[in-house]
Amino acid sequence: MRISTSKSESMVLARKKVECLLRVGEEVLPQVEEFKYLFKYILFTSEGRMEREIDRRIGAASAVMRALNQSVVVKKELSRKAKLSIYRSIYVPVLTYGHHHWVMTERTRSRIQAAEMSFLRRVAGLSIRDRGRSSDIQEELTPHREESVGVARASGQDAFRTPPFRGVPDMSHREAASWPAQD
Repeated sequence: MRISTSKSESMVLARKKVECLLRVGEEVLPQVEEFKYLFKYILFTSEGRMEREIDRRIGAASAVMRALNQSVVVKKELSRKAKLSIYRSIYVPVLTYGHHHWVMTERTRSRIQAAEMSFLRRVAGLSIRDRGRSSDIQEELTPHREESVGVARASGQDAFRTPPFRGVPDMSHREAASWPAQD
């Protein structure tokens, strides 16, 4: 196996800072405090925390909302159905990209839910001062929605489940091809 030392780094996951020299051949790989996985889309830190990554996701989702606010979110000419379609197809994926890697604490769940509600409240034409319950707004706008990503991940479920008719096939293609043809 060939390892490109110019492109490689090392990181130690520990609560306290630990110095660890990792050698490839004669070269020592540089040790980093942060590691960007998938070309800087998922950020890990040496303490094993994901708060900065979650901050980045919420910031990216907020940027999407700011970009769409005047042209889509508060536009009276667009139906709620169209706005919610944009919410599900653009906003939620930006907010939850890489959520399978997050440790879902109560604080994280609350922050994700607050970001979701910020968008949904604007679609409903409400502000935070209107004192509407989040659950009522969610039920009004997304009645068939099971639960938010934060709630699903906190309960150990996954909000993006595959339908029961999809998944791993019962047999491989090779097994199916080896069966005798039926007339």
